[in-house]
Amino acid sequence: MGYQVHYLANALVQRGHSVTVFSQTGGSEDSLYNTVVVPPGKRLRTFSFAWDLRGYDFSGFDVLNAHGDDWFLWGRKRPRHIHTFHGSCMAEMLHAKGLTAKLRMGALALCEYSCCFLADELVAVSENTRRYIPMVKRVIPNGVDLGAFSPGGEKSAAPSLLFVGTMTNRKRGAMLLELFNREIRPRVPGAEFWAVCEEPVSGEGVHWFGRVPKEKLTDLYRRAWVFCLPSTYEGFGVPYIEAMASGVPVVASPNVGAREVLQEGASGLLPVDAELGNTIIRVLTDAELRAKLRAAGLNRSLDFGWDRVCSLYEALYAPCAPGTESQAMNIAIGRP
Repeated sequence: MGYQVHYLANALVQRGHSVTVFSQTGGSEDSLYNTVVVPPGKRLRTFSFAWDLRGYDFSGFDVLNAHGDDWFLWGRKRPRHIHTFHGSCMAEMLHAKGLTAKLRMGALALCEYSCCFLADELVAVSENTRRYIPMVKRVIPNGVDLGAFSPGGEKSAAPSLLFVGTMTNRKRGAMLLELFNREIRPRVPGAEFWAVCEEPVSGEGVHWFGRVPKEKLTDLYRRAWVFCLPSTYEGFGVPYIEAMASGVPVVASPNVGAREVLQEGASGLLPVDAELGNTIIRVLTDAELRAKLRAAGLNRSLDFGWDRVCSLYEALYAPCAPGTESQAMNIAIGRP
């Protein structure tokens, strides 16, 4: 969510708007927008951040575009208020493992639903997310920088499988690594597993990059032969559109977010778990299939360019500022 808010805010500034982002962490080196740092609480950081936002005056802005954490703004004076749902806490609760995680996501789901009666306009980043929150009528997808995430350069010398996510929980990086060791590398000699994740991993043919800056990430996408994110659940799945925009064939588990972004398999492959290893091997060893998936992915990625995404948001912002193109008209809330 924070990643998307950052780039949406930058894109809106480049289109002539004045943007202020309220967050717990402040801006980044490449931030073009203004920031207001809301000091994080010592406990229950998500809930304390939402509560602390009550202490700020938003009435001087044209638009309040909350990307979460606006649950407690009842009774506060606000401009036109738009809430963007980046996923469904209810869906995450159903997919969470462990009672503690389920209870936390359940509490967040109740807060999430309260926004439906607070905001003037409700937006979901996917049809899948909208299905869990029936009051949402509009879908505006997440975006990708088509200038930064673009094809180019040479692929790696060795067949390479790129993973971007977390090794545990619903992203299932550990499962993919085990599959690489058991099935893929023995059948594709010299194959490499590239892991962009916080948790250190190692092994024969395994390259761990940790967390990387944007420039390194775009380079890894361009050079990889195949990208795979086998999540059990994604409300959207930003890495899928980053990979497609970079010209990398995408293989994903058939979670609801991947099915929507990859158009039910038209823009990438969606094998069940039992066929995941064989599918990745087939893509790594079939240059014609890789070229076909590359072309389909690049075409699909055009739907997620920031110019298109910003235009859709501006259509919601416009009623409060008709005929204006360059003024303070957007606040994005909830950047982690």
